[in-house]
Amino acid sequence: MANAHDVAAYILERRGPMSAMKLQKLVYYSYAWHLVWEEKRLFPERIQAWANGPVVRNLYAHHRGEFSVSSWPAGDASRLSPAQQTSIEAVLDFYGDKSAAWLSELTHREEPWLRARRGMSPGERGEVPITDASMAEYYGSL
Repeated sequence: MANAHDVAAYILERRGPMSAMKLQKLVYYSYAWHLVWEEKRLFPERIQAWANGPVVRNLYAHHRGEFSVSSWPAGDASRLSPAQQTSIEAVLDFYGDKSAAWLSELTHREEPWLRARRGMSPGERGEVPITDASMAEYYGSL
């Protein structure tokens, strides 16, 4: 099964260098929409509702301290199935030209992140997972 590193590698191969924040948000949207369209997880890692939006901790551990990333040696894009690639491509077509700030603001207005952050103050650190159920329900209703 592909993992979050493989998705990050694929996104960077397709779109080139970008901020770490933008990469995290594109990985999140790829996961969420794949869940809706294919009714299965894109990768096994959990997505957490951090103060700046959805984050895959394993990815963060690799780009921590870096503003921009241009490649992802920890991942192998060839591990993605055609269906996974199709989902990611659709996400890149829609969200790929948006800025990291725009994507972050969007996630902050959407129910999955808001639900996971409920009871926390803005800026408060937290590692509450965003559930598959909340993503499938919200994005499936759009």
